[in-house]
Amino acid sequence: MKILYDKQADALSIIFTETTVTTKELGEGIAVELDSEGRLAGIEILNALKRFGDRDALRQVVFEGIGVAS
Repeated sequence: MKILYDKQADALSIIFTETTVTTKELGEGIAVELDSEGRLAGIEILNALKRFGDRDALRQVVFEGIGVAS
């Protein structure tokens, strides 16, 4: 898993699997990336600092109730 932050775009990307993906928008500025079999490959969050409040919030990601199999 990789967590990337693009300062210029203020975008947070959480990548579970490096593969070709199809992006599905869930809401304004939030999208999931699905692999060719429809499995979750990543998450994209735009306006990350605005959503989370400050940079310290970007240092920690907590997953609850999500199973990620490799």
